[in-house]
Amino acid sequence: MSVEIIPVTPLRQNCLILHDKDRPGTPAVVVDPGGDVPRILERLAASGARVGEIWLTHGHLDHAGGAAELREALAGQPGGPPPVIGPDRRDAFLLDEIETQAAQYGLSGLRRVTPDRFVVEGEVLRAGDLAFEVLHVPGHTPGHVVFVARAARFAIVGDTLFAGGVGRTDFAYGDSAALLAAISDKLLPLGDEVSFLCGHGPGSTIGAERRSNPYLQQGLD
Repeated sequence: MSVEIIPVTPLRQNCLILHDKDRPGTPAVVVDPGGDVPRILERLAASGARVGEIWLTHGHLDHAGGAAELREALAGQPGGPPPVIGPDRRDAFLLDEIETQAAQYGLSGLRRVTPDRFVVEGEVLRAGDLAFEVLHVPGHTPGHVVFVARAARFAIVGDTLFAGGVGRTDFAYGDSAALLAAISDKLLPLGDEVSFLCGHGPGSTIGAERRSNPYLQQGLD
């Protein structure tokens, strides 16, 4: 399974393309297409991949603002438009307010999106031959989810955990205590060897963040 990172929007959000290049015909998965949809389509065309699903970790504009456009742009592919899946239903209000969020940042072209379905804790999604378990990790947003491929020791964590940081919680709906608790209860137990990709910047491992992330050290003291 290959993972291609495409930084999108001026916020440089890491849109991901999951594609099993060793198995021709296996549908790809696009995670968090926050914008710059023509660039995403260009990369998909270069890979020759059909998109099977679009996954969303949460409802912020830079993660979900291009999902509706991407779904529509791929309507003509074999099998029709890929469904938008996720996040948890508790982020529905944020998905409905994407245009408002965009205006606050002076951005245009980002649109609200209604998922084809939301996800729930413990649900399993598939990308190629990998099974990804859905974990609900609130705090940055109420309905934020993480996708974990336990067999591959790999996770897609959105804006929950970063290399050297954690997600912002200075929103009216943010909850720093809930975020740190969810990281402690759900992400750290995945194991030190698990690598992850996050919504912004470089990825890391659970072990590296357990040992050196100052926000986790403070929260675990």
